[in-house]
Amino acid sequence: MKNRNHETESRKIEVTDDDVPNDAAAGAPEEGQSEDDPTAGVQADLDRFRDLALRSQADFDNFKKRAAREKEDAIRYANSSLLERLIAIVDNFELGLSAAKSASAQSPILAGMGMVLKQLTDFLADNGLQPIDAEGQTFNPNLHEGIAREASESVPEGKVVRQMRRGYKLKDRLLRPSTVIVSSGPASH
Repeated sequence: MKNRNHETESRKIEVTDDDVPNDAAAGAPEEGQSEDDPTAGVQADLDRFRDLALRSQADFDNFKKRAAREKEDAIRYANSSLLERLIAIVDNFELGLSAAKSASAQSPILAGMGMVLKQLTDFLADNGLQPIDAEGQTFNPNLHEGIAREASESVPEGKVVRQMRRGYKLKDRLLRPSTVIVSSGPASH
């Protein structure tokens, strides 16, 4: 075995000009290395391929992390379209309840409808839906949709006077902004 390795090391390889690529950078020795050093080009190629492998590995790791994040978001917000449709039902149900309260506050049907509404809102809350209570809050264009300004003696300028339609957030995302009327301050006489 020793003798065979010795023969391999002592054997010289002849390279002609036809075997060398025309690329000047490929055949040129690096700084600090002589042209007689046959490992200079091999080492440069090795360094280049090592760098390429490390960059490819980093790119792949970033891809895996991004894909996992996107998958987590897709799972987290998968019910958003269903919950958006249920919000409209809750709105109509609340309108019906308020109309029924004005007709008869002690009706057993009204009490039953109130329980159904509570079950529905609890179900929505369990699925990550959070109502945005805007009344009395400072107007925030990221959470509120202002539809009008109204003079008010009791509510300072820039605060929400009335909420016309409740807004909702799904976990940390806005699902629907609150439709509000904003105070323009005291009426000037």
